[in-house]
Amino acid sequence: MNVSDAVAKRYSVRAFLDRPVDGMLVRELLELAAQSPSGGNLQPWIVQVIAGERQAGLKRLMAATIDAGIREKGEYHVYPPNLWEPLNSRRATAASQRFQATAIPDDADGAVEMQRENFRFFGAPVGLFFSIDRRCGPPQWADVGMMMQTFMLLAVERGLATCPQMIWARWPKTVSTYLEIPETHMLYSGMSLGYPDESSKWNSFRTARASVTEFASFDGA
Repeated sequence: MNVSDAVAKRYSVRAFLDRPVDGMLVRELLELAAQSPSGGNLQPWIVQVIAGERQAGLKRLMAATIDAGIREKGEYHVYPPNLWEPLNSRRATAASQRFQATAIPDDADGAVEMQRENFRFFGAPVGLFFSIDRRCGPPQWADVGMMMQTFMLLAVERGLATCPQMIWARWPKTVSTYLEIPETHMLYSGMSLGYPDESSKWNSFRTARASVTEFASFDGA
């Protein structure tokens, strides 16, 4: 599989097979993903991989947290406040597609159920968490994002699938305490990793992308 194929095939998978992922394969993917660029070669990413009982414990903890109605101050705004066009329409369309595909009501109860599925890792056997030193700024956040993207494309190459999940950063106290992330570091994002269940309704839709003419200009090219 070439890079173009991996980019075209990748999507955020929200249903995984009950099939384990070899730990050495995850390690290999991370070693390769670490070749991602970073400004000044800072390599600011910190990654924690959990599976088995360690992952199951976090799933139980988050289920209890949601059941108790506990909310926390997120590490950052996952989306900007008062989202503007065309960003607002893009987000609304993507959300509508998810609710329609899964037959989950597009209301407050449905939103909670979506949260629950996120915190179950959508059934994936492996969870990854990406954190970064709080002294870092937006350029280093971008570095972490590039590393995550590289990892996701490598996963596709090996027949795996992923779902990046910034929702974990909305409960930073609970998650960071469980994962023993020091207060000096910020929980940036989680990620589900596993083999995709291509027959699931959760994976039955694809979000659209804007035309190149909508985001790029060419002068002399």
